[in-house]
Amino acid sequence: MKKLFAFALALVLMLSATSAFALTIGFSQIGQESDWRTANTDDIRSKLPAEGWDLLYDDAQQLQQNQINALRRFITLAVDYILFTAVTGEGWDEVLKEVNDAGIPLILIDRMPVQETLDQIEYAAAFGGDFVEEGRRMGYWTARYLESVGRGDEEVNVVLLEGTTGSAAAVDRTTGIVEAFDNYPNLKIVAQQTGNFTRAEGQAVMESWLKSIDKIDVLLAENDDMGLGAIDAIKAAGLVPGVDIIIVGCDAVKVAHEAVFAGEMNATIECNPLYSASVIKVIKGLEAGEVYGRDVMHPDESVYDAVGGIPSDESGELLSILVDQDILDTRQY
Repeated sequence: MKKLFAFALALVLMLSATSAFALTIGFSQIGQESDWRTANTDDIRSKLPAEGWDLLYDDAQQLQQNQINALRRFITLAVDYILFTAVTGEGWDEVLKEVNDAGIPLILIDRMPVQETLDQIEYAAAFGGDFVEEGRRMGYWTARYLESVGRGDEEVNVVLLEGTTGSAAAVDRTTGIVEAFDNYPNLKIVAQQTGNFTRAEGQAVMESWLKSIDKIDVLLAENDDMGLGAIDAIKAAGLVPGVDIIIVGCDAVKVAHEAVFAGEMNATIECNPLYSASVIKVIKGLEAGEVYGRDVMHPDESVYDAVGGIPSDESGELLSILVDQDILDTRQY
């Protein structure tokens, strides 16, 4: 009888512990505009349910109102946590205050609302790339690569494919690029336009520039997908990508590594999309009563190119990594 009671008690405790951790998590994602975004989404959608948690996923298809509707639906469903990536920086004050009023812990991933909004809301944790630093690395790599091939004093025409207007990634990467270029007055941005982080729009904008600008030396694309679209436009114009026009992308997705290896893209700056391990760790910590600061937690990120060893940050300490077959074989996304 005692053994039966002990077994029953252990079973109750086990079931109690399991049910206490059977969480429901709402995930509002902006859409699937790029290979980076797909890797980011797939990572979270596969790894969080593996913890025994229910994940309610909503694809906003790049529309802010869809995200607002999803957040309000998560509130109505009384989910335990909300994961949120902001399609644009502004316009979130009201709905995020509603999340706060509902007492649901908010975890920010990748793109953040503008600072004014962040100052007014509560969030349990925030994860994202250092977009300003990624932009700086795009600028510094470009300048130092040009120096390495004897073009350090040449007047260089640069075109800039920007991301979705108003998004944190686009605003901050542009800020970082301009900041780096302030140290290199020979590098001139002669055109800049959004390509909405998509391959199709990157190709269309590049086609327009090739027709309207006499001399383009460098293309900076604030994500790899736009850069890959631009490569198609450059080829169609009878030019050699990576040779006639230097191409620097951002995100370091595997298909960009393949383009670097093939010589069609010169470099790609990493923005790591694989947040699931960190998100899981933080949620378990929050469940255990831990408190995390308001600073954005950044993953380690590198710079990959076709030559290796190019100084890629302001200090000159970060050296680019040569893309070789081993890199391609081990790349996770």
